[in-house]
Amino acid sequence: MSKTVPEVWIETGGGHDMVRADAIVMLRLDETGRLTAQLRDDAKVSVTLLKGSSGSPPPDDFHRQLLRAVAELSDTSGAQLVRARHEGDGWRWVSEPL
Repeated sequence: MSKTVPEVWIETGGGHDMVRADAIVMLRLDETGRLTAQLRDDAKVSVTLLKGSSGSPPPDDFHRQLLRAVAELSDTSGAQLVRARHEGDGWRWVSEPL
C-alpha cells in the first residue's frame, strides 16, 4: 500500500520564493539567527529561509521546530505552506493550505 505524501512548501527569507520541504537535506541556524537550507542537488545550492537579525533572534532550536512542523503536516491532506513569523516577543512557524 502506498501513501500519498502532501507537498509541504517553506517560504524563503525574502518572502517571494518557496522551496519544497522534501528538497532539503540540511538545515543550518547560525549565531545571528540566519536559517539556511541546503537543497538536494549536485550543485549543493543553499537558500536562506530566515534572515538573521540583531533585534530578536529566533530560539536556538528554531530549525528543529521547523522539522517538527513539517513532520506534523505530513498527516494533512493537500499542499501546505510554512513560514516563519515574529509575533510579539517570539518567533514561530505557521502553516496554511495552498
